[in-house]
Amino acid sequence: MLYLKFILSAGIIVGASELAKRNLVWGALLCALPLTSILTMSWTWVETPDPSRISALSISILAYTVPSLVLFIILPILLRVGLSYWPALVCACLLTAGFYRLCDPLITKWTA
Repeated sequence: MLYLKFILSAGIIVGASELAKRNLVWGALLCALPLTSILTMSWTWVETPDPSRISALSISILAYTVPSLVLFIILPILLRVGLSYWPALVCACLLTAGFYRLCDPLITKWTA
């Protein structure tokens, strides 16, 4: 089962990357789909078919989606002001991690 998870999950990531090289709109759309969440919930369901576990996972994913948006706001701003990609990505990731840390007490309370 673990090999199947790797192959399917890696195939989706490679597919999104290849699609983005050919068509930014379709590549972005594929990346914007909650494929990781769907795969995680599906693999969890296959291994432990527990509706309450899937429900809790789904709510937690929703809660952590909001802070993750910081990355997609900060990265293009840093690139537009002239920062090169890798430093911009590191800065955006650090700011996103900081925002996760700020939001974590609220998210933990909300998802409990």
